[in-house]
Order: sequence, then C-alpha cells, then structure tokens
Amino acid sequence: MKKTNAARFLDNLRIEYRLMEYEVDESDVSAEAVASKVNLPLEQVFKTLVVRGDKSGVLLACIPGGAQLDLKRLSEISGNKKVEMVPVKEIQALTGYIRGGVSPIGTKRHYPAYLDESALKFPLISISAGVRGCQILLDPKHLSKAVEVQISPISRSD
Repeated sequence: MKKTNAARFLDNLRIEYRLMEYEVDESDVSAEAVASKVNLPLEQVFKTLVVRGDKSGVLLACIPGGAQLDLKRLSEISGNKKVEMVPVKEIQALTGYIRGGVSPIGTKRHYPAYLDESALKFPLISISAGVRGCQILLDPKHLSKAVEVQISPISRSD
C-alpha cells in the first residue's frame, strides 16, 4: 500500500493510525458506499466537505457520513455571516484532493477545520486518506492534534 500525503503527515507527527484500502466504484464515491466497503457504521465514517465563509474564506468540515452539514451553525461557529459549499470544480485546486478523496490532513494550504462532536463517541473514526479507495482510521482526538480541528456540533440528520 502506497502512503498518501495525509499518512506521511501523521507519520511525521508520530500519530497512530491504520490505512484501510477498498475497491472504488467511480460512479459512487458516497460515504454510504465507503462505509459498506470498510465495514463500519455510517456514523463512524466521516466525510470532509470544503466550504467557503464570507469572512474567513475556505474551511474544512468533517461530518458523519449520513449527516448533513448545518451551514447556519458552521457560519456562527466560524465567525462568518454566511458559509456555502465550494463548487466541486474548485476542490482540487484548493486542497490538492479530488471529490471523494478529500482529507482534512495534508491539504495544499492549511485551512481552519471543524469536526462534528459526534466523532468523540468513537474510539476510532474513518476519514479519507487523500485518495479514493483508502481510508485512515484514527482516534478523533489524534485528528484534532494533527490539524487543530475545532470540535463542535456542525451536522444535522435529515
């Protein structure tokens, strides 16, 4: 298994993690598909969304696979009046990652990151390793050490 930038970043910080590879179906890169392939409950597989605030600029939001990002809540927490999803065509230029493979770790530039508080219910969560077909399993507290995420209630169920 080839190490990703996110994995090397964690190695440099001596943070414990495990890589888990899976077969990618390019037509379905959803969190639901990833959860079934890595055999984890959907609420333990976190997706990283790229968002832009009117005051702060680009932000990263990590939320459980089955949840929706609460844009109003994230705008309040991040000090913005308004936040909106970044168009898919801009994601790679901003982060260095493609849709379905965005990791909060090892982005091209450091962006403020927010992790939904539900992550703390689990000893390990799954996040993208920075490529489709590979997940990083790590303690959510270790993720917050690696990228200084702010842990807040930023998701909602629909």
